[in-house]
Amino acid sequence: MTSANAGIPAFIDAHHHFWDLGRNPYPWLQGETVHDFRYGSYEALQRNYLSDDFAADTRGCAPVATVHIEAEWDRGTPVDETQWLATLAQRYQRPSVVVAHADLGAADARQVLAAQAAFDMVRGIRHKPVVAARIGDFCRGEPGSMDDMRWRDGYALLQQFGLSFDLQAPWWHLEQALELARDFPATTLVLNHTGLPSDRSTQGLAGRRRALETLAQAPNAALKISGLGQRNIPWSAEANLPVIRDAIAIFGADRCMFASNFPVDSLVTSYPAIVAAFAEAIAPLAPAQQQALWAGNAARIYRIGQVAGGR
Repeated sequence: MTSANAGIPAFIDAHHHFWDLGRNPYPWLQGETVHDFRYGSYEALQRNYLSDDFAADTRGCAPVATVHIEAEWDRGTPVDETQWLATLAQRYQRPSVVVAHADLGAADARQVLAAQAAFDMVRGIRHKPVVAARIGDFCRGEPGSMDDMRWRDGYALLQQFGLSFDLQAPWWHLEQALELARDFPATTLVLNHTGLPSDRSTQGLAGRRRALETLAQAPNAALKISGLGQRNIPWSAEANLPVIRDAIAIFGADRCMFASNFPVDSLVTSYPAIVAAFAEAIAPLAPAQQQALWAGNAARIYRIGQVAGGR
């Protein structure tokens, strides 16, 4: 089976978002400001983005299944986002599965995790830990960070509920992530956005590579190839092919996944451009490796049964 885009096999998009700003609460899109957003201005995202919008963006290269990642719905009612997504999935067959939100350091973490896990389509949790915006500001042990014992107590509950964890953190925090993965080996840790490779200087790329090599030591760690845009620099396959190939070389073709990060990455490029660059990057690999990167790994990690069974 192949996708509508000639030469592209059936694939899973392992990271995308929906939002309806007229009905649902997303503070970061409805008045609050994300300072130092990695792509600069994000006013273009302050509009509804639903199944029809996704279908339009993916025309000619639509995924056969998708993983919706929590979109920073109002933090006071994270389970409501999952309920809304379940309604969307029933009506539009998207998303296929969900990575929901729960504050792992909160007093009610167990209750929220139980409520999220009660939805058949929930596969994991994303809760962004406290991180430093710059490597020079990083210090261990911050409250709410991956070192925080209260936060780690919440993380420890993920295994009990059969949930994976999606981590979004800059590469200078990946030593912490390795310790987390090793301390909780039964929980799959999925690093988002290729480790956020915004700094393409020689020093930045080398530091990020060492950090990815550090996290890759944990067999329960995986990586999503996404988030490759740079602020004020045009998106290009030429710039991103080495980053994609290097990431796959570090983690292996059995632990990386294609992901679009749409609509956020629509700020820097089109969906077909992301698909085409990924196809070009992995073209030298064996067919079985390519299939794993396009769909097999995401189907396994996020337990997307109908795709894993080769529908």
